[in-house]
Amino acid sequence: MSVVATYIGALTFLGGPAWSYVDGFSVIFIHINYPIAIFIVATLFLPFFYNSGCASIFDYLERRFGLTSRTVMSAVFLLGNIAYSGIMLYTTALVLEFITGIDVVTAILIVAAVAVTYTMLGGISAVIWTDFIQTGILFFGAIVTVVLLLGELPGGLHETLQSLKAIGKTNPFETTIDPSVVGTIWTGVIAMSIYHVVVYGVNQMIVQRTLAARSVGDAKKAYILMGYVAFFIFVLFFGLGILFYSYYGGRPFDNENLIVLEFVATMGFPGLMGIVTAAIVAAAMSSLDSSLNSMATVTTLDFYEKFFKKDGSQRHYLVASRWFTLFWAVFMVVPAIIFTRSGGSVLEILSKVGSFFVGAKLAMFGLGFFSRHTNEKGLLIGVAAGFVALAYVEYALDVAWPWYCALGGIVSVAVGWTASILLGGFRNEDDPYTVRGQLRRYEEEGLPLMEGGWYVVAGKIDRASYPLLAFFVLCVIGLWITETLI
Repeated sequence: MSVVATYIGALTFLGGPAWSYVDGFSVIFIHINYPIAIFIVATLFLPFFYNSGCASIFDYLERRFGLTSRTVMSAVFLLGNIAYSGIMLYTTALVLEFITGIDVVTAILIVAAVAVTYTMLGGISAVIWTDFIQTGILFFGAIVTVVLLLGELPGGLHETLQSLKAIGKTNPFETTIDPSVVGTIWTGVIAMSIYHVVVYGVNQMIVQRTLAARSVGDAKKAYILMGYVAFFIFVLFFGLGILFYSYYGGRPFDNENLIVLEFVATMGFPGLMGIVTAAIVAAAMSSLDSSLNSMATVTTLDFYEKFFKKDGSQRHYLVASRWFTLFWAVFMVVPAIIFTRSGGSVLEILSKVGSFFVGAKLAMFGLGFFSRHTNEKGLLIGVAAGFVALAYVEYALDVAWPWYCALGGIVSVAVGWTASILLGGFRNEDDPYTVRGQLRRYEEEGLPLMEGGWYVVAGKIDRASYPLLAFFVLCVIGLWITETLI
């Protein structure tokens, strides 16, 4: 449940309905790919990181390529995560501003102070258990909102859906090949599958809690649960958005992220605003604490311990990580204030910001896992080329942000592999930290490939993972049947 809460929180509660209110139900394909992404992550990524015995996933990059690669990717993570934290902090402050009328900047400071306090005190254990509780509050608030909205639809649910279908709001299958359109089948299945593989496969904030699991099997089960429930969660929140479109007659809002709160405020239902406020703030806190804890971990292990204090005690690093938690809490206030001047769905803003970093992560870990010939110099050249290519696409071309994932990844991988060959030539043997290299080591040393019915090496598909692919097909069929029957 903590894995679910980390990425599906207040941004989804507020930003999901805001996104589909404007763009329609076709945006569901942006998030329909979770079963595919989780299938890949559970097969290839989790075993590598879990077996490393390290708290930072970037330790793998040092073992595979070198310290420079680890440092660069750690910096990329921190840069992307501070933007994520700023968006989340801004989202929570919006709620407090709406409820209490206090200035949004003051609200940002209050939320940051609360989040950093219990994260510093409790660490990853506090993060996971509060995530669990906050997730329950989030879904309770969402279900109450859905029930009340259904009761307010003038013609009932079926008649409302028919009217929405007539104007194209319910159609999930946007088949245009126009690269400037965000929510299409192609961006969802291709580009955003890459995006979510990176988000769940090489994201310290999410992988970190699975590294604390008792076994690699437990870690995989946590992810597989996410592969099943994510579709229903996004159907719920994107469905809310199109129903709100009918309820409000499609009228424009100054800030669509406040649609849910606007509705709740007009209901006059005793205690409802408190429930929804608690749900949204709790969900935001579950993401903020995860972000702060992971940034503190990376800063302590990948920078402080590596470059400033190499021989400290575990107690010393624990204290240092708490101070770094405070440091990042203060620092994330800056992007939060910047986002107060932005418009559009906070969920889409978050996704767009994250798409800029996908190519670099995909190249570093993808080439690390599968390429025999990639070396550190070539890899870093490829990562730099990917960022240059995305900068050009952003400012010179009209391309929807989901394609940044594929474009950045293709450029980074192609340039990184080619530069490695030119600088270092071809290699005859696989590195021990590639998928083939790890499998060879297990076979040569006679080590068991499975533990408790789960594969402990990368590249082997667990029996429990196969139904994820079937579930993806069923989701697509279910959407088609639903649209046909409306």
